[in-house]
Amino acid sequence: MSRRNGHHAGGRERIAREAARLMVEGGIDDYQFVKKKAASRLQITDKQAMPSNEEIEAEVSTYQRLFRAQSQPKRLQALRRVALDAMRFLVQFQPRLVGSVLRGTADEHSAIHLHLFSEPNEAVGLFLMDNAMPYEVGERTLRLSPTEQRVFPTCSFVAADVAIELVVFDLNSQRNPPLCPVAGKPMKRANLTTVSGLTDGAG
Repeated sequence: MSRRNGHHAGGRERIAREAARLMVEGGIDDYQFVKKKAASRLQITDKQAMPSNEEIEAEVSTYQRLFRAQSQPKRLQALRRVALDAMRFLVQFQPRLVGSVLRGTADEHSAIHLHLFSEPNEAVGLFLMDNAMPYEVGERTLRLSPTEQRVFPTCSFVAADVAIELVVFDLNSQRNPPLCPVAGKPMKRANLTTVSGLTDGAG
């Protein structure tokens, strides 16, 4: 490895480690923002030293093993149990768990992200209203391919002191998941049966 390439690699590792620390300790889930923040803190201006999202995710796992070996697995299981309860509550919308709670890197600041499928989309909000569940409406932009992105409606609420975001898709979207922001590949989705199997026998 040349000195220049070695410099890039060293910078990438430092930024990835600092970005991972910021994500875990500060609850930041925006990869682009956390990369820039980490680089700024380390005073690294070389754009070629920017790590990939996958490199940061790997450092998140390493950080958790080193500094949160006891607390993080317990918190992850607690989040998965809350997710399971939410999915049972929302079962008519065929909920799927996605994101860090499914991947295993969720921590104390993490929210639960569920994909629901409904036509019309407004049926999810009406269901929450009928069940006296206070919620906020919003939207989330997801990438469907390297060149296409789309804005989806969301409903967000808090259960068991955990933030839960519901992204609402039409019924035809079940077999066409958006791209994962970490790997850039189709996002992994877990149904109720799979999540039940992840929750220490809670199913």
